[in-house]
Amino acid sequence: MDIDVASVDHALSTTRAVRRRLDLEREVDQQIILDCIDVAEQAPTGGNLSSRRWLLVRDPKIKEGLAEIYQRGAGQWMVSAANRLAGSGHPQERNMASAAHLAEHLAEVPAIVIPTIIGRHDDSGRPGLFDSVIQAGWSFCVALRARGLGTAWVTAVLAEQDAVKELLGIPDHMTEIAMFPVAWTKGTDFALAPRHPARSVTYFDSFERTFESGPSDPVRLADGPGTIAEIDIDAPPSAIWPVITDINLSAAYSPEFQGAEWVDADAPIGVGSSFVGTNHNDAFGEFKVPSFIDTFDENVSFGWRTSDVGNPGARWRFDLESTGSNTRLRYSMILGPGPSGLTMAIESMPDKEDRIINRRVRTQHTAMLQVVAGVKRTVEAAI
Repeated sequence: MDIDVASVDHALSTTRAVRRRLDLEREVDQQIILDCIDVAEQAPTGGNLSSRRWLLVRDPKIKEGLAEIYQRGAGQWMVSAANRLAGSGHPQERNMASAAHLAEHLAEVPAIVIPTIIGRHDDSGRPGLFDSVIQAGWSFCVALRARGLGTAWVTAVLAEQDAVKELLGIPDHMTEIAMFPVAWTKGTDFALAPRHPARSVTYFDSFERTFESGPSDPVRLADGPGTIAEIDIDAPPSAIWPVITDINLSAAYSPEFQGAEWVDADAPIGVGSSFVGTNHNDAFGEFKVPSFIDTFDENVSFGWRTSDVGNPGARWRFDLESTGSNTRLRYSMILGPGPSGLTMAIESMPDKEDRIINRRVRTQHTAMLQVVAGVKRTVEAAI
């Protein structure tokens, strides 16, 4: 049997958490749900043991009971948060409005499915329980999507574990994993979600090496080797922005970067602005590097290229991503392809290009971790 890869990829990449687009009026045939559970049961499970058990709730009174449990806990908080954020433009405004809508209409969905598993989680951190059911839950969601139905992965209600078990008669030796409100969707035109491309979230062989292409074996500068350092900061992007755009801040934390001066200190900063950085390296001594701003999106991204705009020796960038409760600072670096101290070292020892690159990436990664940690301390201390 030939598998239509495009259709599979489309279903996987457009299976969204559906709340406001659930059709509360249209009945869902029980057999469709059972068919989706059949698909989900084909997911791998530890020891090949059939330990998953599914609970299908259609009784209006039981659905109302679940809705009441949800409302008096997380649901009530979600509704309050949605009202508080309405019209604010907060990154979580739409998400909270969607969550609140589901909390207010949970009892109206045609069906609720709760996957459980035999056993109790011991909070030891060891795998063996959730890793035998999470993949089946996701398969269930994708199977619904393929048939024109939708759901949302709801877990907050399960915090009221005793109440849920009592209402549904779930034995103490079972663990509830999630709650899926199931309904036909209003339309099926779900788009891809904004996500980082694979090469910006994938490391190769160790948790420090990234590549724009390849990598070759052995590694070459043409592969675009680089690295990323990330940290969560308890502050909004607006509080972090002036810190990361201070071109001298990193000098306090980086063992190599000594400081920098703007070429035109009186001109406003933006794309095209330039500065000269001073660095010190045991192998090359002190050296100055001209740098050119190529990204300037206030409270979002700040980046620059070294040596040459069209053929940079390296590309550096700060990105700020609000998570709702805090901000994720992402500091990335890509080496080459233009001339630099690195290319001089490679030219003098071409047979050791991969070792030179790997050593440089490792050194920069260590320094970048120190920088983002320093930014976090600076910002949080000022709040």
